[in-house]
Amino acid sequence: MKAIASERRRFGYRRIHVMLERQGIMMNLKKLRRLYREEKLQVRRRGGRKRALGTRRPMLVPDAPNRRWSLDFVSDALTDGRRFRVLAVVDDYSRECLALVADTSLSGLRVVRELDALIARRGRPAMVVSDYGTELTSMAVLNWCQRTGIDWHYIAPGKPMQNGFVESFNGRFRDEFLNETLFSSLADAREQIQAWRHDYNHHRPHSGLGNIPPVEFAAQKGLAMRAA
Repeated sequence: MKAIASERRRFGYRRIHVMLERQGIMMNLKKLRRLYREEKLQVRRRGGRKRALGTRRPMLVPDAPNRRWSLDFVSDALTDGRRFRVLAVVDDYSRECLALVADTSLSGLRVVRELDALIARRGRPAMVVSDYGTELTSMAVLNWCQRTGIDWHYIAPGKPMQNGFVESFNGRFRDEFLNETLFSSLADAREQIQAWRHDYNHHRPHSGLGNIPPVEFAAQKGLAMRAA
């Protein structure tokens, strides 16, 4: 059932039932419907434009680095009032902040370029998790998923805690750094943000890791962390 739902994204449980019967797999339709709902394979209603749909498979708890990356955007302002955004990428297992990309505009094309650069340094993730932001459901993301074969999982609308790792990181990033720091220019913001990211990964104790930094946690587990 999962294999058919993954291959044929627009098939509901009735058509999946027919496909299983054609393969000689007989199952009561009510039982299949119950399993279909439990596995959260329901077909999402299609919007007006083509969008990246993401995987319909349930997320597994990561048990090693690069199994799952989470990403989200954070907004802030320079001292002259100009707004800028920061793309945050987090490894859900090690809690390492893999990237903080600051710019006045971050399109879907820019997001996938940054992910490609990160993969070149660190290796491929098995899954990427995000919300349904416009940049993250763009054709650039759709093409990237098809090109790389990496699953992209979208959380349910209005359910930010389904992306809890990066949401938790964003809270610390804003409370401990953004709200405490003034940025005179975009270049200044980028420099200070990268210095904070290094401190977060290498020195800041993380309560979810036994009060040690992410890089130290990775070293204790004997894991090679290739990102700076």
